[in-house]
Amino acid sequence: MSDVGFIGLGNMGGRMTSCLVRAGVEVVGFDTRSDRAAGVGARPAASPREVTESADVVLMSLPDSSVVEAVVTGDDGVLAGCRNGQVVVDLSTAAPASTRSLHEALGERGVEYLDAGISGGAAAADKGQLTLMVGGSETALAAVRPTLDAFAAKVFHVGDSGAGHAAKLLNNFLNAVALASTAEVMVAARKAGLDLHTILDVFNASSGVNFATMNRFPHIIEGDYLEGGLTNTLMMKDVMLYADYVSQLGVASLNAAGPLASFGLARSLGYADRISNTVVDAIGDISGGVRLAPGPTD
Repeated sequence: MSDVGFIGLGNMGGRMTSCLVRAGVEVVGFDTRSDRAAGVGARPAASPREVTESADVVLMSLPDSSVVEAVVTGDDGVLAGCRNGQVVVDLSTAAPASTRSLHEALGERGVEYLDAGISGGAAAADKGQLTLMVGGSETALAAVRPTLDAFAAKVFHVGDSGAGHAAKLLNNFLNAVALASTAEVMVAARKAGLDLHTILDVFNASSGVNFATMNRFPHIIEGDYLEGGLTNTLMMKDVMLYADYVSQLGVASLNAAGPLASFGLARSLGYADRISNTVVDAIGDISGGVRLAPGPTD
């Protein structure tokens, strides 16, 4: 495989970079925290421009569209260092309209820009088993599949530029609804005196089953919040991005209020930078100090 560049080596980018390094890929990496590149086995670069000048395939995992735009269009950014024939893959959660604009700008330089929403969280990233939903050129996607396969188990081409980030927003909204509503229900189950293991078995054999009941709460009720995933702040940001996007489409967002209230509550009660699974503790806080995991006196 050609040398790969990675910009943004945080919670998810760092894990994906580690997967690439374990697969034998030489990665040149940049992050605003200069120690992160070496920490995940990448050769440190001083700027996004240096990454772009050093690699044929450039991957980015950044917080939002404003950061992506700054990294791409800044004086020392991707556009400043790009060349004809490169492929840039944006693995961030971003606004589709911004994505399409960057696709056009990079296209003028002969660079293919793919938007690749990711799903699976930190656990899947550690195992190299993420799901990707990709917008942009199918030919460019085929060219970078060997790179993406190092950290993704499933890769879907979902349409033209912006489609990958659109699919990501839709998926993240469903994830947010399931997590927030399941957190509320599990607090209620605890207060009702129900056995939490049994009630999860009931849900998972019934119509209430969802990703949170199957994959999150079996751990949470044992006191394992699966730290390392999306924070409450980022979850709320994603729900707001979703609501803005579907508004542009002319779709009524009737169900956004619930997760916005839930993750907004978590942020206001001190869980802003904790994994979004702690939304259950925020709901528990205002419901009488409820915790799902057994305490020392339980």
